[in-house]
Amino acid sequence: MSPQHLTYRQAIEELETILRALETDAVDVDDLTARVQRSAELIRLCKQKLRSAESAIDQVFENLDEEDDDPDADE
Repeated sequence: MSPQHLTYRQAIEELETILRALETDAVDVDDLTARVQRSAELIRLCKQKLRSAESAIDQVFENLDEEDDDPDADE
């Protein structure tokens, strides 16, 4: 599945699966390379999703602050 179609939780779970496989399996170099590349894709996706969530949360708090500063907001 392409990383763009994964949820954050799915990406983390796949990363954990890759990590467990690397810790327990004798991985050949070709497979290791593919797993490392996939891990990098998943990490980029997770970072992007975290930044997006942080930005959305910051916007919510900014809107709340603006409402608190606007005396006409309660009317």
